[in-house]
Amino acid sequence: MGLFDEIKKKLSHEFIDIVEWLDTNDDTIVHRFERYQNEIKNNAKLIVREGQMAVFINEGQLADVFKPGTYTLNTQNLPILTTLKGWKYGFDSPFKAEVYFVNTRLFTDEKWGTKNPFMLSDERFGLVEIRAFGTYSFRINDPGKFVVDVVGTDGNFTNFEVNEHLKSLIVTRFTDTVGEANLPIELYAANTSELSETCQEVMQPEFGRVGIELEKFYIENVSMPEELKKEIFEYSRLDKLDMTKLAQFKAAKAMEAAAKNEGGTAGAGMGMGMGFVLAQQMGSMMNPQSPQQVFGTQPQQATTVPPPMPTQVLYHYAVNGQQMGPVTFDKLKELFAARTINKDSLVWKQGMQNWTALKEVEELKPFLGGSTPPPLPIE
Repeated sequence: MGLFDEIKKKLSHEFIDIVEWLDTNDDTIVHRFERYQNEIKNNAKLIVREGQMAVFINEGQLADVFKPGTYTLNTQNLPILTTLKGWKYGFDSPFKAEVYFVNTRLFTDEKWGTKNPFMLSDERFGLVEIRAFGTYSFRINDPGKFVVDVVGTDGNFTNFEVNEHLKSLIVTRFTDTVGEANLPIELYAANTSELSETCQEVMQPEFGRVGIELEKFYIENVSMPEELKKEIFEYSRLDKLDMTKLAQFKAAKAMEAAAKNEGGTAGAGMGMGMGFVLAQQMGSMMNPQSPQQVFGTQPQQATTVPPPMPTQVLYHYAVNGQQMGPVTFDKLKELFAARTINKDSLVWKQGMQNWTALKEVEELKPFLGGSTPPPLPIE
């Protein structure tokens, strides 16, 4: 071998390229390997590290894709590129190709959210506005498709750029999925896990079309206006409560409040009247035609006129240690005549401090009969 051959061999070894990418930025998803005029020497070394894949593009057309490992770039390791170039007997001169390194690690805790509230139709509350936000994680599972369909000729494609694309897709598919679910509005916040799984299933095909795998999708919060929250809360209470018991409770509380005020019998009558009005209002809500009637959102319907406030005194009485009543004076007299109560039975009415035996209540003494006249005056 002559001196010229030795020099040629030495230079050929010195000019063998090493094609690699040292990822120094966690936000970079795709990095294009920069080379003068995109020329790569024959038998150059390609180093693809774990968490990376290398994509070769020839004149805008996808050629070869390499997984992690070390490769010598020649006709054996570049079968598609060789076919595209038409090299039948190998190549000795530098060749042109764009090399894109794709970061295939899992990108976690990416944020998404609805910039503006979106409308939902609820059978009870009509059109409502809600917002939602959460997180998701993804990875590139088809680097070739991702580079061709999303990256294009971008030399440094970052996490921010792909997230702008994904967030728009997520919000669109999320609103479609939530709208088709047709759940009662109060169940959206209570079923975020189930909704998250459903949304992930719906979105995955869309992500897959551009070479992305949606690993996880989470809905962290579904919010709505405060006025709507209050309506939902009241509606849920009405749906669970025994309306008859609630009316009785309201009436009893009104009587108790009236007893604390001055005014004697008149105050008692007013307290009872308030109780009856509340009871009537709550009773009318037991069989509403619609939730809008319950919450008074149909003002065109006539309002029921309450009856005159009663002024008759009512009595509570005790039987076998149990509080009974309230009943009217005449009803109490009937109970005495039927021996349901007797002269020692405890009774109470508005204005009395404590429970008192029937025989001690002045207006009830006629129940006992045989009233004794006072002694004659001494002359």
